Amino acid sequence: MNTSVIKERDTFVTAPFGERAHLPSGAALSDDVVRELCESLFSAFHRKDQRRRAEQYLRGLLTAQGRKSIRNIAAQVGGQAAEQSLHHFISSSTWDWRPMRRALAAHLERTAPPQALVVRSMDIPKAGEHSVGVDRLFAPQLGHMFRGQQAFGVWFASEEVSAPVNWRLLLPHQWTSDPARRDRAEVPEAAPAESAEECAVAVALDSAQYGGGPRRPVLLDLRRGNPQEAMGRLFAAGAPVLARVSASARVSVANRALPGYGAGPLPAQRIVEMVTGMRRPVRWLDTAGQWAGRTSLATAVPVSFPVRPGVRPRPMLLLGEWQDPARPPAQLWLTDMTHLPTAQLLRTTKLTRRVDQDFARIGAPAGLRDFVGRSFRGWHRHITLASAAHAAVALTAGDYPMDRAAGPASA
Repeated sequence: MNTSVIKERDTFVTAPFGERAHLPSGAALSDDVVRELCESLFSAFHRKDQRRRAEQYLRGLLTAQGRKSIRNIAAQVGGQAAEQSLHHFISSSTWDWRPMRRALAAHLERTAPPQALVVRSMDIPKAGEHSVGVDRLFAPQLGHMFRGQQAFGVWFASEEVSAPVNWRLLLPHQWTSDPARRDRAEVPEAAPAESAEECAVAVALDSAQYGGGPRRPVLLDLRRGNPQEAMGRLFAAGAPVLARVSASARVSVANRALPGYGAGPLPAQRIVEMVTGMRRPVRWLDTAGQWAGRTSLATAVPVSFPVRPGVRPRPMLLLGEWQDPARPPAQLWLTDMTHLPTAQLLRTTKLTRRVDQDFARIGAPAGLRDFVGRSFRGWHRHITLASAAHAAVALTAGDYPMDRAAGPASA
């Protein structure tokens, strides 16, 4: 990370689910960081007025109090006249948000290289029916249904910083099968109906080459879907995968020397509980908790998915983590990165905590949930610029001690 832009730490407001948070007044943002972002992200605009509107919107996201609506943003940068032009820029213009996302990823690759790509769902409660994608949906962070939109973001994540670089809005069947709804929300004909799992995999595949650096592992949550099918799509694209799975996910033990070998597909929790004697303590750095050192018990078991006769199974590891040795495993993960030691795999899973913290601390206050329009294109343009606002805060106000050790303690 470019430590020259790091300022003293700031405190950010975390809002409960469904409530609005805002960046605190007087947050010490670095104008150098914002200016560099603007130069990197908006240079693709051929017209000067578009570059000016993009910078106005970004700076408005960083300074407006409360909900980051176009009206509140415009109040920071020019009043009623600005509101009309910014509304057109976000909702009615023709510019493509995808090059800006790739530019954001490339900028982060230079300034804060990621260790992994973390796919995270974002739930956006909505009272009305007309915002694109609104439906009764399941909120995985809360474990219950809600009414609103759901999107999946891909976050560039390291121990020091995380920021979203790409997004995909979940479109339920009710939206893609209704021509009138599609027309009103300007949903492209190519946008399909998807399950949450399909949406998460699709955005991961779309983002695999973002940033231009080496391939990083993709972390995603497949506890409610079919991990074999989802991971197979990512394997086919050459993306290393670290997927959280449910206790009931079925895989086969692949090591003759271990209990369960030859028994066929077994539940993941049963497999790791048959080898509890192999658990070892792993020290990891809790970047979401004041950089405290913590210890978990972990083990990794060679496994494979069931395949047809004559098909060679793909080698994988089933990673189990225990926070209390007397209780069931706290988390279960599957990965094809069989060359990595258990301790490194476990520490990599902790990047999801970094993303969760940064979403609550920075992303939600920066407006990731706050688009109030109804159109598909407007939503994508707003969230792209809100992702840039998140990156500006994250790059300026890193909350890690500058003199800490280079890495977490060894296992």
